[in-house]
Amino acid sequence: MSDARLASKRRNSFAANKIDFIEKSIANDPATRDELINLGYRAVPVIKVGGETMVGFSAPKLRKMLGLGA
Repeated sequence: MSDARLASKRRNSFAANKIDFIEKSIANDPATRDELINLGYRAVPVIKVGGETMVGFSAPKLRKMLGLGA
């Protein structure tokens, strides 16, 4: 699956669960890229929920992070 399709899947997942989110693009915003590098991340997506961080995307893990069950 292409990166664009995966990003769309994540956005749809957030919308379906009525989850507000902020999407940042390292391709369009060098400051965002620098922010991730300074935090020690070298891969995307990086999804933060409260104090938890997930690198990559796993729908079951995201649901758990959001307290929506597995």
